[in-house]
Amino acid sequence: MTIEAFEKQTDATMDKNRNSAIGQMLLNQGKLTPQQAEKVLLLQKEQDLRFGEAAIKLGFISETDLQRVLSSQFDYAFLSKDDRSLSENLLAAYQPHAEEVEALRSLRSQLMLRWMGDGNKAVAVASHNAGRANSWLAANLAVVFSQLGERTLLIDGNMRFPSQHEFFKLDNRQGLSDILAGRATLECANRIPNLLDLSVLTAGTPVPNPQELLTRASFAGLMDRAEVGFDVIILDTPPMELAADAQMIAARSRGVVLLADAGKSGVIALTRCRDQLATSGATVLGCVLNHLKGAE
Repeated sequence: MTIEAFEKQTDATMDKNRNSAIGQMLLNQGKLTPQQAEKVLLLQKEQDLRFGEAAIKLGFISETDLQRVLSSQFDYAFLSKDDRSLSENLLAAYQPHAEEVEALRSLRSQLMLRWMGDGNKAVAVASHNAGRANSWLAANLAVVFSQLGERTLLIDGNMRFPSQHEFFKLDNRQGLSDILAGRATLECANRIPNLLDLSVLTAGTPVPNPQELLTRASFAGLMDRAEVGFDVIILDTPPMELAADAQMIAARSRGVVLLADAGKSGVIALTRCRDQLATSGATVLGCVLNHLKGAE
């Protein structure tokens, strides 16, 4: 047997095993009956289709059904379109194959290679005036890290205009501000049921002095505990044009991604932000350009 023939046979065997596993999972979940499975196998053989493609073509399952099986087979968590447990703004959770999510995964890869690969765990997301787009990026970046199987903690460090409890539909009665004030512990972070490797620490009780809270030793203690319990820590921050909170958070995370909002963020302002972050002792890992209307 030639090497080419062997490779073709190996590929065919892998496809057959994968199709068999998918079919069995659909049967186990009650998505297919044994009679339907037989019809799928016949169509699959007649038209040289994959099992899932044939089942969809016959109308026995939906694209969502297939994606759920694939996510389970490859241990990749995502939500179906009819699941309303989280905000639809979390594209990484609802549309894992979208072009924007591919860009997020590319950013994840760069961070893993250039930052996490050196033993670092925390990354802050900062901007001059991107506002909610900054929170959107932090949330979706945390989701794609969790989908990789990394134990991920998303911290809403924007105690002035918090958004993460809205994205993840969480109670915001206790969170970061409460931990920094000594009224709570990291145990108040919320585990996201449908994204099992993701936990979210909301901003917590509204306070008049977020900057002062961030200077406390309790913030350093929180980061130390988080780095023990999690593989990746993503921190959302308020716009740098409003306050110095982002600089203080970046000083603790030591790494920061700077977000530029298309049509809003000027070069001079971004350069000033970069310099301020560098002055705080953080490494500016790169700049991301946001052009999504839904992320504003």
